[in-house]
Amino acid sequence: MSIPSFVSSAARSFGLPCPAAGLLYRLLGPVCVTRRKMSSKRQMDHLERTASNYRQNALFPAQVCGIMRESETVKRLRIAVHPDFSFKAGQWVDFFIPGVETVGGFSMCSSPGLLQREGIVELAVKYAKHPPAHWIHSTCTVGSQVAMRVGGDFFFNPSPSDPSVDLLLVAGGVGINPLYSILLHSIDLLRVNHTSGGRGYNIGSIHLCYSAKNTEELLFKSSIIEACREFPDKFSCEFHVTQQSTDVDPHLQSFLRRGRVTEKELQAHVDPQRTLCFLCGPPPMIETLSKSLVDLRLPKDRILFEKWW
Repeated sequence: MSIPSFVSSAARSFGLPCPAAGLLYRLLGPVCVTRRKMSSKRQMDHLERTASNYRQNALFPAQVCGIMRESETVKRLRIAVHPDFSFKAGQWVDFFIPGVETVGGFSMCSSPGLLQREGIVELAVKYAKHPPAHWIHSTCTVGSQVAMRVGGDFFFNPSPSDPSVDLLLVAGGVGINPLYSILLHSIDLLRVNHTSGGRGYNIGSIHLCYSAKNTEELLFKSSIIEACREFPDKFSCEFHVTQQSTDVDPHLQSFLRRGRVTEKELQAHVDPQRTLCFLCGPPPMIETLSKSLVDLRLPKDRILFEKWW
């Protein structure tokens, strides 16, 4: 894969050195973000919002190799990456686009296993006027070149010897992306542990609570249901819809709940000694449910959340 010339420009625009040659870009430090007084009317961009988060030093060229419509408002990109590219389930990327000054920030919705098997990562991006999202929906085509750098402190990456935990995944809207990555990674771990005769990581139960406006906006629902049926003793899920106005597909009925996720529903899946909870969605949802989990005596260090809105 050739190196897009705009990668050098992107590195220069942030005051960072760019290597003269080679596919691997090794930057000498995190992005330098110019801090300025924030007006109440201007929303922080991705680099400002995540300035204190962990970032890899490497900036990698990448190429879009597939585009799918996940819903009426969400496009899913398949992106071919360099062999040295790596990430942990739940992390995001800084997304550099040629000709677009604003740097995007998108969570992977694929597993590290897919990267190992096919050299591919996937992003699911909702339409917005924000320049990177708008470019994906209006301009991006198969063959488009971009550059990506991995970051984030929100991930699930157990070693085989780590204690077993029960996962509680709670998503709102496109906040499903990092949790779907974690879910897929957990399924990979289940399969590895089975094929290795129990020598892999021994994950406990996995429960997903996923809320969206309507069933059309429930991303990845078919593969989530397939996982429930493949591992009925390990994996369960509840889909929540808040503004459903049409009939519901019969195959979704047994998984569907009307209204928002409640503390009562979470209670059945919280064990203060075993549960590890990942939350991702709009801040009001995260704040409400984090408090509910604390009230259910789940230790704060077992409540991990990502909120970018």
